[in-house]
Amino acid sequence: MQTLHVNGYDMAYLDIGHGPPLVCVHGSLCDFRIWSPVLGPLTRKHRVLAVSLRHFFPEHWDGHDGSYSIAQHTADMIDFIEKLNAGPVDLMGHSRGGHVSFRVAQRRPDLLRKLILAEPGGELDPTLDPSAQPGAPSPLAARFAASAEKIAAGDIDGGLKFFMEALEGPGAWARLPATPKQLLRDNAHTLIGQVRDNRPPFSRTDAEAIENPTLFIGGANTKGMLPQVLHTLAKHVKGSQIAMIPGATHPMFEQAPQKYCEIVLEFLAE
Repeated sequence: MQTLHVNGYDMAYLDIGHGPPLVCVHGSLCDFRIWSPVLGPLTRKHRVLAVSLRHFFPEHWDGHDGSYSIAQHTADMIDFIEKLNAGPVDLMGHSRGGHVSFRVAQRRPDLLRKLILAEPGGELDPTLDPSAQPGAPSPLAARFAASAEKIAAGDIDGGLKFFMEALEGPGAWARLPATPKQLLRDNAHTLIGQVRDNRPPFSRTDAEAIENPTLFIGGANTKGMLPQVLHTLAKHVKGSQIAMIPGATHPMFEQAPQKYCEIVLEFLAE
């Protein structure tokens, strides 16, 4: 593990392999360790830089200052890529990390070569979804808030169980092996910050502003809003590609690491 000082914060990251730089951005309740299942294949072709965003493990944050936001994490990633001084990088983000990566591409396409968004998290505004109600909470927002309340009260596992079942359905927490459960526990308090995230919804103008070659990856069995967000954004990001992984859900690169890596490496080699 190394650190790079970005915007007054020592950002932890893994730097493994040789070749063109591929920067990886994790999602909610995760950190750089979440990419472990795909590091082997990816690092045979690329220098993989897997970051832990501000306030995620190895930091142990209490969730109670105001520096957790999409805007802050986007600014941190821009500073991180600039300070790498490695030229344009390939950027890959999963879930909330996909949202951050999208915003980096929107603001600074000059820093990127290609963009990979694995089921990016977020909401659609009325220009992309006419049924959207501006200012209305997302369907998951109330459940995330309830999860954060449990965590803030000290019921870490209860809050995480509620969160996982909101995403993946009943029994999702019970099915998780011990190692992924511990990773979620290590980042549990970031959910308190995420409830206050106030992330802007995606707009048609946002999607049409993406200039870099873009690949969207999804799990064919993912439920809820994520597939709608993926397919809607892909429709409006010029020239983008879509790859769906059969039998997989939202944590697709943990469930099908070999297939995921094949898709990523083929896209990056084009």
